[in-house]
Amino acid sequence: MTEATSDVFDLIGIGFGPSNLALAIALQERGHNMRAAFLEARPQFAWHPDMMIAGSDMQVSFMKDLVSLRNPRSAYSFVSYLHDKGRLSRFINRKTFFPSREEFNDYLGWVAAQLPVCHYDSRVTAIDPVGRGDHITELAVTSESSNGQSRIYRTRSLVLAPGGQPHWPEIFRPVQGTSQVIHAQDYLSATTARIKPGMRVAVIGGGQSAAEIFTDLAQRPQIAGVQLILRGRALMPSDDTPFVNEVFDPGQTEIFHAKPEADRQRMLQNLAATNYAVVDGDLIEQIYEMLYEQDVRGEDRLLLTAETQIQAVAATDQSVTLNMTGPQGAVAADFDLVILATGYRRDLDDAMLKSLTPWRKGPPDRNYRLPMADHFEPAIFVQGFSEATHGLSDTLLSVLPFRSEEIALALEAFHNRHMNAVAAE
Repeated sequence: MTEATSDVFDLIGIGFGPSNLALAIALQERGHNMRAAFLEARPQFAWHPDMMIAGSDMQVSFMKDLVSLRNPRSAYSFVSYLHDKGRLSRFINRKTFFPSREEFNDYLGWVAAQLPVCHYDSRVTAIDPVGRGDHITELAVTSESSNGQSRIYRTRSLVLAPGGQPHWPEIFRPVQGTSQVIHAQDYLSATTARIKPGMRVAVIGGGQSAAEIFTDLAQRPQIAGVQLILRGRALMPSDDTPFVNEVFDPGQTEIFHAKPEADRQRMLQNLAATNYAVVDGDLIEQIYEMLYEQDVRGEDRLLLTAETQIQAVAATDQSVTLNMTGPQGAVAADFDLVILATGYRRDLDDAMLKSLTPWRKGPPDRNYRLPMADHFEPAIFVQGFSEATHGLSDTLLSVLPFRSEEIALALEAFHNRHMNAVAAE
């Protein structure tokens, strides 16, 4: 059964992770008068639930929460959360800027619970133009619940923030969907059901997630062997030194966006070590120590294989065979489980915008709005799809407070123009 809303929304947001959560705060604090709703596929708020590995910490300061850089007095700050939970003094006593990932997730959920604007269990399945001919006046957003109930929301503006989709390297695509190969996105829930005594597990990747998963598996004694396989020469540390970290400062977005495309691409390449395929230095040292202590004991349960390329993958009902080439030549190894810590991809075409392709005219503008053809009235904003034009922080928490305010201001201006046009008719 499909239910259609009778009224037109001023705003529909797709996804209710940190990006749209920050937008909801910005709109709330500005006292907006728009009819707005956010659609989230999950049944309740959750942020990377399958990477809540025990002992894992945030890689950014708690000051880079949803709002503090923009409004330190906000009731939705991480400090306000700690005060409300009665843990502010104890957190200060820990002398750290970095909460656990579990605590930061709890903070995000605490904020979400105070903003009753989200429709959970609402997976968006389609975004369609509404109008006559080429003149588009609204968008129809179709969502579906877990019990098959469909609903259509009509809206004059849209903010897309669905997050990234798991990246499956081409060579692993034929085994996607098998029980022996999973993506890190599903790590905890998938391994809970699959880990059995005596298993051999391979982790593919050289970034933070791969290192965290390798370390977590190493601490499960029932696993017979864990192998971390990476293309690079070694696990590389992230560059979080102060001068380099300034690339994530709010003002850098304006500077980056104003540069020619070639300069932007060069900057992204030069700064890759701040975010991509890098690991916290402390975790690298922990892994090195684990491997050293294992060598002292004369064991070989844990293995780190660098400079290794996977050439072929074959799966049966029981195991996965990886054919690899590296410093030791060509090697074939069998595993009971392979975990891909290969990152995420962000593609606007995958974000349910294919039906709007005839009207799209290019990448997001400075205010994160997609330029559309003439006679296309709805405003479409995107969050997390603008790294190439807005800088490395686009997919990170650092930019959320200011990006959300910029989008909120643009939405208000768009809404006011519409209301003035209606009043003038």
